[in-house]
Amino acid sequence: MGNLKIAVMVHSLRLGLEKGLEWTAGMGVPGVHIACCPGFCYKDLDRAGRKNFVRRLRDAGLELSAICEWGGGVDLGEPEGLAGHIEEGKKLLEFAADLECGIWQGHCGIIPHSRKDPKWSRFVDSFGQICRHGEKVGAKLAVETGPEPPAILMQMIDDVGSSALNVNYDPANLILWPARYMLDAGEAYNKEKAFAEYQPVEGVKVLGERIIHTHAKDAMVFPGDVRKEVPLGEGWIDWPHYVQNLREVGFEGYFAIEREVGDNPQADISKAIEYLRTL
Repeated sequence: MGNLKIAVMVHSLRLGLEKGLEWTAGMGVPGVHIACCPGFCYKDLDRAGRKNFVRRLRDAGLELSAICEWGGGVDLGEPEGLAGHIEEGKKLLEFAADLECGIWQGHCGIIPHSRKDPKWSRFVDSFGQICRHGEKVGAKLAVETGPEPPAILMQMIDDVGSSALNVNYDPANLILWPARYMLDAGEAYNKEKAFAEYQPVEGVKVLGERIIHTHAKDAMVFPGDVRKEVPLGEGWIDWPHYVQNLREVGFEGYFAIEREVGDNPQADISKAIEYLRTL
């Protein structure tokens, strides 16, 4: 078994784009996962600018694992602003294609847990319009796991029926989201119940070949029902088992280290790089 393909989510370093790229290259990590930001988005880079950016990455020994956009402010199940969101989604897929990674990772709203919910059909139609465009331009949308169990996300993928609708698997989110739901409902956190439904590690087998990108992130729920992201390898994700499950479903993509909290993200990400290199 070969070494894992490691990427760093550059904005997690809190260094800015240019210094973040330099830091990652200096660590000998081949991949960068970049969030759209001023100077790096489809509005700011024309075709020539996109080609130049890819060339710069290559010269630095780097490869783009995926672009990241829509961190939670867009819900494709809501009618307000939907037409604009769909058009922006198409442009993001074009952007990913031109940058030669072909993957746009994003949150697209909370998918209802039942096909009977009125929002379900709106999601199916919205994803369908965006992803049919992705098929044309040669790019894929990797929806991030978390708000819904893997089985629900797989139902949505099946209903949409597009090869361009795929998954960015974030195992930590599958710990954090059900803990949030239980807290909101006034329930005590029940790990056994949450893991049975949201399957942070075993859900890989549910989504299978639709997983094209993954976030290397960890989490746990502390006494008092406090849910937290923690440094990689220090939480509840069984990483050797997780990696094995991904290999078994044929995953050959990037493990992109994301660190959304903590006082010293560069130190945490350095440790995460070393940890992933042991797997």
